[in-house]
Amino acid sequence: MRLKVLGAAGEVTGSSYLLECGGSRVIVDCGMFQGRDDEKKNREPFLFSAASIDAVLLTHAHLDHSGRIPLLVKEGFKGKVMTTLPTVELVRVLWHDSANLMKEEAEWKTKKNSRKGLAPVAPLYSVDDVDSAAKSLTAVGYDEKTGVAPGVSVRFRDAGHILGSAILEVWLEEDDKQVKIVFSGDLGPQNTVMERTPAIISSADYVVIESTYGDRLHKNTGESRAEFHDVITSALKDKAKVFIPSFVVDRAQRILYELALLKDEGAMSSGVPIFFDSPMGVKATEIYRKHMNLLSSEMQQYLSQGKDPFAPERLKYVSSVEESQAINSLKHGVIVAGSGMANGGRIVHHLKHGIWNPKNHVVFVGYQAHGTLGRRIVEGEKNLRIAGEDVTVKAQVHTINGFSAHADKNDLLAWADNFATSPLFIITHGEPASSLALSEALKDAGRTSAIPFAGQEIELEPNGSASVHRMTPQPIVLVKEEVSGILTDIQSLALKLENNSVSSGLDSLVPLLKSSKILLETAYDRMTGSRPTD
Repeated sequence: MRLKVLGAAGEVTGSSYLLECGGSRVIVDCGMFQGRDDEKKNREPFLFSAASIDAVLLTHAHLDHSGRIPLLVKEGFKGKVMTTLPTVELVRVLWHDSANLMKEEAEWKTKKNSRKGLAPVAPLYSVDDVDSAAKSLTAVGYDEKTGVAPGVSVRFRDAGHILGSAILEVWLEEDDKQVKIVFSGDLGPQNTVMERTPAIISSADYVVIESTYGDRLHKNTGESRAEFHDVITSALKDKAKVFIPSFVVDRAQRILYELALLKDEGAMSSGVPIFFDSPMGVKATEIYRKHMNLLSSEMQQYLSQGKDPFAPERLKYVSSVEESQAINSLKHGVIVAGSGMANGGRIVHHLKHGIWNPKNHVVFVGYQAHGTLGRRIVEGEKNLRIAGEDVTVKAQVHTINGFSAHADKNDLLAWADNFATSPLFIITHGEPASSLALSEALKDAGRTSAIPFAGQEIELEPNGSASVHRMTPQPIVLVKEEVSGILTDIQSLALKLENNSVSSGLDSLVPLLKSSKILLETAYDRMTGSRPTD
């Protein structure tokens, strides 16, 4: 019995794991990479034959967990993709949107390449591939133990992250040995607003646990709502615009609900327009309405008052490109649009047309991965190229992590404390600092943990003990991540030099800059075995 970590090691995106038991091979999640080098990573071949996989177990619909499943099917996977019913419905919407966006991007790149005499660019997968993958989707109910493949069974438990999200309890049996491994998926907080509290699981030999916010605490709901209230009301006093990049599954619905509360309380003028600029988000919201019974007690109470939590006063769903572009001519309002990391979608168009205005506000309400436009804005970069144009960031930027659908450090520890057994916690789905912090906190709580590297194989034995000798029990900070951090620092310093250069004193800089250029060329030579082109 073996677990192989295929993604989300030392980073937050690209979640994927391979389980092998006897002759059975099962994938848990098959997600896309997002952020730096995402296209290159997503096009890398799978480390296995797609046709050899018996089944896929999908924790939830977000693309960093589900986005490469159509590619898996395209390359020969013939089995079932097992997941909850809401996830089946949501993932169809997300996959189609992803395929259409990739098609548009490929066409744009092909036009650019044609002018240079270069080859055309094909999308990662097509809408036809998505339709084929959708036929593999198989709905499984919560809390029902189900057979997956010979020697493998699973039970889906509510993860409290987004609608339909699941923790997986997986049992492996081979040669009279049984191992239970739990995959947390993405966990929701212990005190939830949208979803139910994550299910309590008390026994396992191994627990693969996410660590997105393993090194920090979120503000509580009251504090986050107060912060959101202040940002919205202060921005709208000046008749400014508020741009909210949002994941269109769960986060957008949460933001619509928070805006509805502000309207109900009179804290936000009834005349202020709200634009939900995402055709995909509209479809996702309808799926949420269909499964209201799976949402939290707070949502049930709001519904009992005859109110729609996803329809604040003066909300306009924006569908066409023309309607989206028309928002540019308005002087004030709240615009909620995808993507949540501003690395695509209609929010990019809105930021290009409004982030230069110091009266406007940009409110980030979710995690921003390394290399994304959202992360660069949050980290304070002032000169950015957005949708083909150079733009100076002058808008006021806010980050409200309390609206996150992810558990924070204390939430993760509280969930882990439910285990009455002594499993080995395998920490993934986090940047190195976050995973390291969670590992240390688990150690302080008397738990055993390890942080695997991408591609690492782990032999699974009962009680989670034998594996400690086969993998490093101490956290690993990936060299790749360190290199990426250094390169980011170099880029930042180069920008500062360029922005602050004056005519006097430049002569003394030239030798230093030439030396730096030579060192970078040498580093490039060692990495690629070739010289960079000018």
